[in-house]
Amino acid sequence: MRFPISARSGQDSIPAQDARLVRVMRHLAKTCLDNCGLADMADDVELVVSELITNAIQHSHGTQITMTLRLVSEVLRLTVRDDTRCRPRIQRLRDDAEDGRGLFLVRQIAEQHRGSWGISPDGTITWCALPIRRR
Repeated sequence: MRFPISARSGQDSIPAQDARLVRVMRHLAKTCLDNCGLADMADDVELVVSELITNAIQHSHGTQITMTLRLVSEVLRLTVRDDTRCRPRIQRLRDDAEDGRGLFLVRQIAEQHRGSWGISPDGTITWCALPIRRR
């Protein structure tokens, strides 16, 4: 799914209409998982979606973001693409920091599921791959 975001520069705050997109994308991901019989993965996938979409909105200097969910060979792959040309990185934060833990959480969820995550060499794509747990 490709969706527009507001053009921003520097440290402008995130407009409310862009912030609402995070909730919309979480809901879309949850609906897709429910329809595929993967509702048991919804909490973790919704958190990954929330963190990657928030990062894309916050750091992109472009005007659109693309989110893709694909199920291939028993692996759910979530990809978020934006126009950011610098590679995101996991930050070292103080214990009382109120934000900045997004990629750390994505890494933790990927490790918990014995999956993987990464960033494209040009920094425009961040992804997370989670093996499907069939019951």
